[in-house]
Amino acid sequence: MKILFVFLVFNLITVLAFCQDPTSILRDRLGNFSQGSSNVYSKKSTDTSKKKGNNKLDTLGFERRDDLADSINVSFRFMDSLRKQPLDSSVNDFDKYYSVPSSYQYLGNNGAAAFSLIFKPLAKPGWDAGFHAFDVYRYSLENTKFYKVTGPFSMLAYQLAGGKEQMIQALHTQSPKPNMNFGFEYRLINAPGFFVNQNTIHNNVRFFGSYAGKRKRYNSSFVIISNSIKASENGGITNDSLLLDANKSSRFAINVNLGNAQKSGFNPFQSNVNTGNVYKESIFFLRQSYDLGKKDSIAINDSTTDYLFYPKLRIQHTLTLNTNTYNFIDSKADSTFYKNYYDTILPIIRGQRDSFNLFEKWSIIKNDFSFTQFPDTKNTSQYFMAGVTLENLLCNTSKGDYNFYNIALHSEYRNRTRNKLWDLMLKGELFANGLNSGDYNVQASVSRYLNKKFGIVDVYFSNVNRTPSFIFDNRSSFNLGNVNSFSKENITSFGATSNNAILRIGFNNFLITNYSYFKNFKGIAQYSKPINLLQFFASKKIKLKKNIYYYADATLQQTDNAAPIKVPLLFTRSRIAYEGSLYKNLKISTGLEIRYYTPYKANNYSPLLGQFVPQDTLVIKNKPDIAAFFHFRIKSFSTYIRAENLNTASFSNGFSFVDNNFAAPHYPTQAFVIRFGIRWWFVK
Repeated sequence: MKILFVFLVFNLITVLAFCQDPTSILRDRLGNFSQGSSNVYSKKSTDTSKKKGNNKLDTLGFERRDDLADSINVSFRFMDSLRKQPLDSSVNDFDKYYSVPSSYQYLGNNGAAAFSLIFKPLAKPGWDAGFHAFDVYRYSLENTKFYKVTGPFSMLAYQLAGGKEQMIQALHTQSPKPNMNFGFEYRLINAPGFFVNQNTIHNNVRFFGSYAGKRKRYNSSFVIISNSIKASENGGITNDSLLLDANKSSRFAINVNLGNAQKSGFNPFQSNVNTGNVYKESIFFLRQSYDLGKKDSIAINDSTTDYLFYPKLRIQHTLTLNTNTYNFIDSKADSTFYKNYYDTILPIIRGQRDSFNLFEKWSIIKNDFSFTQFPDTKNTSQYFMAGVTLENLLCNTSKGDYNFYNIALHSEYRNRTRNKLWDLMLKGELFANGLNSGDYNVQASVSRYLNKKFGIVDVYFSNVNRTPSFIFDNRSSFNLGNVNSFSKENITSFGATSNNAILRIGFNNFLITNYSYFKNFKGIAQYSKPINLLQFFASKKIKLKKNIYYYADATLQQTDNAAPIKVPLLFTRSRIAYEGSLYKNLKISTGLEIRYYTPYKANNYSPLLGQFVPQDTLVIKNKPDIAAFFHFRIKSFSTYIRAENLNTASFSNGFSFVDNNFAAPHYPTQAFVIRFGIRWWFVK
C-alpha cells in the first residue's frame, strides 16, 4: 500500500508542477502518434497571436494547439545492434505491457518461476551458474536499449490486478548535448498470490548512457544494472482435487508442500521471503573505443562546424563486473518434505528442526580488448573485428572458495550493404584456456530484403560446444551429493524466416548431444543419445471485416518422446479484435484473446534448486486460456482492462471460477482475474 501511495503522490506532484506553466499541457506533448510506431514527430510553432486577421489578440480564452507541437524524435537500438528501431505505440498486443510473454508459462503468479512453451536451448559457451527460472524478470545487457532523442522523454506505467498484484515501471532518457545520452529504467513486480507462500517481489534498476567525442573519434557507453529477485516457493498444492472442494473456494485454505506455516501470518504486502529463492545480481558495463581514420568537416555557418570522421581502425576496451548471489532459505523447514523429495535429513537443534539454507556467490571481472577494421570508409556497417577476453571468476560456496579464469578469442565479420538489401554476419568465439577450455561458438546469418511484397528472408546457422552449467558441478552448493563427470554439450541450430506484410513463417531445427538435465528433484544426468527438435512457426494478421481483425500465431514442435526435453506439440495464440479510431485521437483494440497448447508431460519444478525437471507420469491437459480485453490510447496515454482466465468458470458447486489450469504438476495457474493498467509517455 505504501508503494501505491508513493506512486499516486508522485503523479499528483508531477501534474501540479506542470500546471504552473500554462504553456505545458501534458496531454498535448507527444502529438499524434501513428498506430504502428512513434519515431517521427515534426515540430511546429503554435503562436497564433501573430496570424494575420486575428481579432482576438487581447481576448482571454482558449487556444487550439497543434497536435504535433513540441514533439520529438525517439528511437533506440540494442547492445551490439546496428539497427535503429522506433518506439511502438500500438495497443493491440498485451505482450508490450506485461512482464511475461504470452509464449511463457509461469507457476501461477506474476514473478514466479517461468519457462518458455516454445523450446529454445541454452546455447551459451563459457561460464554459466545454471539458474534460469527467473530470467524473464531480469534486466540484462542484451535487452538494454540505447536511445536517441531530440528532447527529454519519460514513461510511467502502473498495473493492478486481482490478489493485490501490482507492477510499476518508469523510464527517463534525455540528450543534454547531441553527442550525449543517458537515462534510467525501473520496474517493480509485487504479487502476493492466491495460494499460501506464493508472494513475489522483484526490483529491477538500470542506468545507461553513451557519449561521442566532439570530433567523433572517441565513443563510450555504460550500463549499470541491479536485479533483486525474491520469490516464495510453496512446492505446489498437496492435492489437486482440493481446487473443486466447495470448502476451499478461498485458495488460501488449500495446503501446500512448503511454507504452510505462513497461513497464520499472511500479509499481502509481505516483502520478505521465509521459504523460497532470493537471487541478486549487479552488473557494471563500460565500453570505450577510439577510431583512427580520415577526418573531415562541414562549415554550417561562420561560427558552427560539423565534424565528420570516417574510421579505418577502431581500438576498443570493454570492462564488465558481475556479482551474482543465489540463495534458497526455509526458516521453518518441514523435515518430511526434505526427506521425501531431496533425501535430506535436517539436523535437530535444541529440540527443534533447523532452518535450511543454500547459498552461492560469484564475482566476475571480464576485460575484453578488440580491434575493428573498416574496409569501406563510408560504410561503418561493414567491418572485421578480432579480440581477446580475460575473465576472472571468484566463487564462494558451502563447499569452499574457488578461483577460476577463462581466456577466450573472438572474431566477427559484418556487412550490411549501403543499399540495405543484404545483411551478412559471421561470428566465432573460442575458449582457449581456463575453466571452460574447449568451449566455442560459431554463428552465421544472411538476411536479404526482397521488396515490399515479399519482405525480408533470414537464414542462420550456429554450433555451440559448452561446458554444462556449474550447478551440475559437485563443487556447487546446489549440487546435493551428485558426483559427475559430464562431457561437453553440443548444440547445432539452423533455420530460416520469411517476414513480410502478408505472413511471417519459418522453421528452426535443433540437434543436441550430451544434453545435461535434472532427472528428478535433486539427481542429475546426461542424455547420451542425440536429441533432434524441429519447429515450424507462422504468424498472420487477417482482416475479417471493416475494423475487425484476426491475429494468429502458431508453433508446431516435435521431438523424440523418450528424450528428456518435453514440449507441447502445438502452441497457438489467437486474437479477434475490433480496431480503429473513435474521434480524432482515440485508438482502441477490443476483443478476445485465446491461448492454447496441446496436452503434454509438463516439467516438474524443484523449488530448492530453481530447476524445471522432466517427468513421465502426469500429462497436463489444460483448457484454452481465454481473456476479454479493452485497450485504448489517447495520444500519449494508454490504458488496458482485461478479464483473464474466463475458462476457469465452473458449475460443479454453483457458479464460480475454480476450475484452474495447471502450469506444472500440482502448480495451478490463476483463476479469474481483472487486470487494469495505464502507460503514459511524456516529452519536454
